[in-house]
Amino acid sequence: MLSVFFNYSDPLIVDILPQDSTITATYCVQNVLSQVKSEINEQRPKVSTSRTLLLHDNTGPHKARATTQSLLELGIRVLTHPACIPHLAPCDYWLFPILKDRLAGRKFDRIQDLAKAVNSKLWTIPEEDYQGVFRKRQIRLKRSIESHGEYFEGL
Repeated sequence: MLSVFFNYSDPLIVDILPQDSTITATYCVQNVLSQVKSEINEQRPKVSTSRTLLLHDNTGPHKARATTQSLLELGIRVLTHPACIPHLAPCDYWLFPILKDRLAGRKFDRIQDLAKAVNSKLWTIPEEDYQGVFRKRQIRLKRSIESHGEYFEGL
């Protein structure tokens, strides 16, 4: 499994979960969040992580005390995200379809090869598209409120 983090202008990290493993709060804190913090510090050395907002789903490892405590210590604020609503998750409605299209027909023998290809494709996405996905999320949030949470596609 891959975890992909991106910001308003470009990708941050692609993390490879070891085969036959499960994402746990411990893994999230020790591997993923430490990479995210390092990348933020590298990309924006003069900006505190306290200005960072993280949007991630609310699965168990993300809501676990160890994860929330680590985010608090890193100064990273979390945007709330409703459970099981893919039309509001940027990875579901934007990123995964792009990657699926750009990697269509390719086979990967190793997860590392897939991660390398995903990372490469992420860097071909224009900055405007990364910015646009966050604007589009605002529109989707408004539409979801207006439709009383009903599922919708498109936009």
